[in-house]
Amino acid sequence: MKIGPIDTKPAAPAAGGTGRKGKADGAAAGEPSAKVELSAGALGVDAAAADFNAAKVQRIAQAIREGSYRIDAEAIADKLIANAAELLGKGSN
Repeated sequence: MKIGPIDTKPAAPAAGGTGRKGKADGAAAGEPSAKVELSAGALGVDAAAADFNAAKVQRIAQAIREGSYRIDAEAIADKLIANAAELLGKGSN
């Protein structure tokens, strides 16, 4: 995983073209190659209202860049087990 600027290199041309410059398999230049539709749930998500701590994200990103970020595998494992137990209805309530 890389945290940093997004790579803005243009995508490589698709393989298997017709051999004509700028055209690939009869598709017009600039024509979309895929259609994406969002579900009603995804459309209802308000990104501004999401619980997001930008300062914490910046601290973690900086630590990763500096090579000083440490992962506590035991804490992660404990939280995964607790989450799985909760999902299975065996939480410690």
